[in-house]
Amino acid sequence: MATTVTRKPAQARPWLSKQLRNDLRAYAFISPWLLSLVVFTGYPMLATIYFSLTDYTIVQPPQWVGLENYQRMFTADPQFWPAVWNTTFYAVISVPLSLVVALGLALLLNQNVRGVGIYRTIYYLPTMVPAVAGALLWTVILDPQNGLLNSMLESVGLPGPGWLKSAEWSKPALILMALWAGTGSAMLIFLAGLKDIPQTLYEAATIDGASSWQRLMRITLPLLTPTIFFNLIMGIIASFQVFGQILASAGSGGTVGPLNSLLMYMVLLYRSAFRSFEMGYASALALVLFVFLVLLTMLVVRSSRHWVYYEGEHPG
Repeated sequence: MATTVTRKPAQARPWLSKQLRNDLRAYAFISPWLLSLVVFTGYPMLATIYFSLTDYTIVQPPQWVGLENYQRMFTADPQFWPAVWNTTFYAVISVPLSLVVALGLALLLNQNVRGVGIYRTIYYLPTMVPAVAGALLWTVILDPQNGLLNSMLESVGLPGPGWLKSAEWSKPALILMALWAGTGSAMLIFLAGLKDIPQTLYEAATIDGASSWQRLMRITLPLLTPTIFFNLIMGIIASFQVFGQILASAGSGGTVGPLNSLLMYMVLLYRSAFRSFEMGYASALALVLFVFLVLLTMLVVRSSRHWVYYEGEHPG
């Protein structure tokens, strides 16, 4: 007796491959972020480039002027180069100093002592204080006449400087304020990096007779260079965008600090945009700062191949 074989009807192949369906699902999930990136980052950047080539005062339509804003910036604005110098001076001093202090605090707070969590919280708390509130607090502390810091200096026979009221001491005062407010974040990141270093390396080095200084220079710092690199990049970007502390401590008068000693780049940009309403010129300032930070960051990233060591690499 012949047997009949029933065949299942052939199923239609999906018109989308499995990989493509997975990709579409992924893009659907990240579409809100992509949309916000285009609307709130991409469009403003393109608009900044366009407005930087125009004379735009908000109340009037932008008028095309080409490179006139850039020519004015580099050759005709008497406040541009002082702002560049003040910002560069602040960045060159504050960024390395902040890294050293943050690393020192992280090394101290990495010790296994009683109550170390309380100390970590205390040193991180200034990061939680708003920039304006912290600046107002330091304005009182650094008051040349009745400030706490000058009173402490005079109690030990040292003359108190003018701080924010002095052209020579205003930038060191600003660096001190930034050191108090910004060290906590870098310290926390350094502390996380220290926790990631295997303790077996220290144990082996101790058995071999390595001193504390040798362990620091041969183990800790080489293995901490990725963390140093990250904090360096973030510190550079933040230092060229200092703004809130200056606006709160230097006031809103004609000059920013004594003899414009606190006229930073972001303050010049803010005044051009929201006091003079020169949006075209302010856009040119913002674009120049963006390009400079991109180039500087690329330079630091390129140099990292010579001093940053990742896991599995030989640091010697």
